[in-house]
Amino acid sequence: MVEMEIRRLINDTKSNKNLRDSFKNIRQNPDPMKAFCDICLKNGYEIYLGDLFAYGQDMNDSKLRATNGGGSFEIDGWTDEFENILDEICG
Repeated sequence: MVEMEIRRLINDTKSNKNLRDSFKNIRQNPDPMKAFCDICLKNGYEIYLGDLFAYGQDMNDSKLRATNGGGSFEIDGWTDEFENILDEICG
């Protein structure tokens, strides 16, 4: 569910400059993930803080499961999924 909402949000920000601009300074917010979710909810995207955390965890967990035999260490180059979302929205 949250992945579909994130994809919908990213897609909508490509054609809606006002929506995209609402995320422009999110990284400077003292609690950027909460601010992100507040903006999402205000604009009709059901992306809640707990779901956003779980989404990031699930993405990392799936990377470990994809490692032959299961990875037990951090792989260089992994990124934070929240940062990836912001990069897609804000550029």
